Amino acid sequence: MAFIGMLVSGLIVGVLARFIKPGADTMGWIMTIVLGIVGAVVGGFLASILGINANGGFIGLAFSVIGAILVLFVYEIVTGKRKIGNE
Repeated sequence: MAFIGMLVSGLIVGVLARFIKPGADTMGWIMTIVLGIVGAVVGGFLASILGINANGGFIGLAFSVIGAILVLFVYEIVTGKRKIGNE
């Protein structure tokens, strides 16, 4: 059951991050779930650096979405969809 919960929460976080971040992201459901799960890990790491307990609730969701948005920006840079500077 925990695995299904992880998939559902990953989907929710991924969809929220894709909705908040401007621009068109052409990724399917599986990549959205992966984005949400990786974003939750990154958000938890950021919260621990800041000394904030983000083990669930609204704070956990907020940090997960922030982490997923950061992962989306890195994904765009790595895949070449967004260029840094005037190249």
